[in-house]
Amino acid sequence: MRTHHRDFLIRDWEPRDRAMAANAIASVLKEYGLGWEPQGADRDVLEVEQYYWNVGGQFWVVEQQGEVVGTSAYYPVSRGENAVEIRKMYLLPKVRGQGLGGFLLENLERAIAERGFQTLWLETASVLQEAIRLYERRGYQPATGVETPRCDRIYVKYLSS
Repeated sequence: MRTHHRDFLIRDWEPRDRAMAANAIASVLKEYGLGWEPQGADRDVLEVEQYYWNVGGQFWVVEQQGEVVGTSAYYPVSRGENAVEIRKMYLLPKVRGQGLGGFLLENLERAIAERGFQTLWLETASVLQEAIRLYERRGYQPATGVETPRCDRIYVKYLSS
């Protein structure tokens, strides 16, 4: 993946991004009163190769002037047939409100569909109101079965085949 949205570069994660991506995610979690869990829910950010690349997923970073200002990712899951979980959709406060979240989600959905997946899951927390509004506007429906302790909402969207 390599695309642009305004002055942002969205590209595939590289090992050199590990610390910057982790710091960006930890910063957003802290902003909302959620904990950074490097041994739990956030271990995948520190081990992208294992959790994403090795299983057919993708992890992208959003870069602005050489700084990682956001992330987005997905990997296959066993919640139904041809399913993925969208993960790590985070943007630093200074880059929000510019349509970047919608652009990322649209590109994730396109990449997911191109790989033949049909069911999209995502977990989030109620405090992430901007994200919830984005997901609901884009057709994600509330579901049940939250697995991540810091999350209290789960959504699903079915792509047409």
